[in-house]
Amino acid sequence: MDLSTSYLGLKLATPLVVGASPLADDTHTARLVQDAGAGAIVMRSLFEEQIYLDELSHAPRPHVLAANGCRERAMFPEPSDYQLNPDQYLRQIENLKDALTVPVIASLNGCRPGGWIDYARRFQTAGADAIELNLYQIPTDPATSGLDVEAEMLETVRMVKSSVRIPVAVKLQPFYTALAHFAQKLTRAGADGIVVFNRFYQADFDIAEQEPETRLRLSDPAELLLRLRWLAILSPQTKCSLALSGGVHDGGDLIKGILAGAHVVQLVSVLLRHGPRFLATLTESLRKWMVERGYESITDFRGAMNLDRCADAGAFERGSYQRILQNWRI
Repeated sequence: MDLSTSYLGLKLATPLVVGASPLADDTHTARLVQDAGAGAIVMRSLFEEQIYLDELSHAPRPHVLAANGCRERAMFPEPSDYQLNPDQYLRQIENLKDALTVPVIASLNGCRPGGWIDYARRFQTAGADAIELNLYQIPTDPATSGLDVEAEMLETVRMVKSSVRIPVAVKLQPFYTALAHFAQKLTRAGADGIVVFNRFYQADFDIAEQEPETRLRLSDPAELLLRLRWLAILSPQTKCSLALSGGVHDGGDLIKGILAGAHVVQLVSVLLRHGPRFLATLTESLRKWMVERGYESITDFRGAMNLDRCADAGAFERGSYQRILQNWRI
């Protein structure tokens, strides 16, 4: 039985990829997830603002840099609060490449073109097999249009791609008026893959202190449905690689992602809950399901439930929406 898959032009032994997380912060844990069945591992993100703050701290005249665009510095963590500073990040790429046989994907997180993009080239020099470009951004200025936001993202992708030879996947949020159209623009800008989706970290309110309260909550299976919908839509329309990220917590979730069209499925929360060895459980669930249905390889069923089966995808979406609402009775 062949569990291998191709992602970003890389041959992976399995479609299970460890997503951006602390699981790549040390080589011991990274080896555990590799030995348990991970096909590749994505490092946690190096942030645009983190790079800027690091440069500011080493500048001979830091007040000049500060005057030239430090955006509300107090809103961001101090440089010492980040788990890996930029230099440590580059060394960790080298350490992981020395310790592992699976591909190592470095993650660069920013929202607009700038000098931080130079780190894509540094990732490549350090040995990264690919880059995951995380374009996390919540536009709050009413003067900024959706087209403005997309234009900046596309320019960022073009700049990163022009600086490296290794493949680049773009990690997106689901908040677009026409995501299928934007996905095609991303591929034309050079994206080798699209990751669906970045989790949207929403602040709660502390009503006693009347302050925003931000806490990290691990994903749950309910988040999977949004990802399945868009993978099923994008899969027949997009030539680049597709990754599912968020909401996968058991073997059934993993299989659904591949049926929707994912080349790989990224895992974080389930491994933080159950440990790296849970990868072996997920792999066995996938293998058993394939044996029961006579599938010899992942390619036999990848995308089997995408919207390529539907003559009019728009009508399908509208019809499904109405059928679900009509099921309610009082």
